[in-house]
Amino acid sequence: MNTFIKPIIFATMILLSGIPLISHASSAVSVDIFEGETATVNSYIFSNGKSLVVMDVQRSTAEAKKLAEVIKDKGLPLSHILISHGHPDHYTGMSWLLKTFPEATVVVANEEIKKDILGFSTWMESVGWLDAEPLLKPKSEKNPNGFDYLNNIHVLPTNTLTMNGGGELKLNTNYSPAEAEHLTTVFVDDLNGLFSSDLAYNKVHLWMGQGVTKNHVANWRAQLKEFKSEYSKRNPRVYPGHGKPADITLFDTLVEYIDDFNHITSTAKSKEQAMKKMKALYPEYKEADFLLKYSVDNHMK
Repeated sequence: MNTFIKPIIFATMILLSGIPLISHASSAVSVDIFEGETATVNSYIFSNGKSLVVMDVQRSTAEAKKLAEVIKDKGLPLSHILISHGHPDHYTGMSWLLKTFPEATVVVANEEIKKDILGFSTWMESVGWLDAEPLLKPKSEKNPNGFDYLNNIHVLPTNTLTMNGGGELKLNTNYSPAEAEHLTTVFVDDLNGLFSSDLAYNKVHLWMGQGVTKNHVANWRAQLKEFKSEYSKRNPRVYPGHGKPADITLFDTLVEYIDDFNHITSTAKSKEQAMKKMKALYPEYKEADFLLKYSVDNHMK
């Protein structure tokens, strides 16, 4: 979502803890999952036994500090901090991570994502939302010690991020606007794993709030069906932006969720009724009072 979204900022300011989850290993590259509590935002720590890469770095400095401790405990150098897209719940912790691991490089897959990050943070600063996250305040004449987005965020020259010591992360940004205007997925051959970023959620209500139009939702649905077709033979493990890993049937589940959401929001007599129906259909899904609420608000006038 390229449009600046005020509601999501509230969540970026909440200081919550995160917990590392399961380790998924293969011959060359392994991955540990660090799951933040709010909206179950995932950070992925890739290791080849010689160096580390972390993908997405949580929605608050408080959670990023816990993520940093998990990384430190591995006893390996962190070479890259990869940000998948320009939503604050995925990049807020980058300033702390960079201070903690000064030899690491913050990277994005294209210039558009870099612009999204800077634009969102500039807006948050303009309305005072970064007072709770001062490490993210952009560098300026008035704030010469602020975070230098232009020089600290680097655009990768190719769609492959090669780990120091071996192993590759294959990046793809060739997606139509959906949950975000610009977004990166990662495929790791060694893991047979697709890291879908926010094109997939698992048992967490999808963000279809401000900035996500009906056309974006249609694009999203089409991409999920394309994923299912593209990966049907390979059958990778899917590592979502929010929620726990799953198999590729997750894409079918999400298509059904979108269809239910579209039907309910187009036929419900009120937002309250739409919320009640969606909660009844998906009782185990998290973030109903935030992600679902603002999604219903956006698609019902």
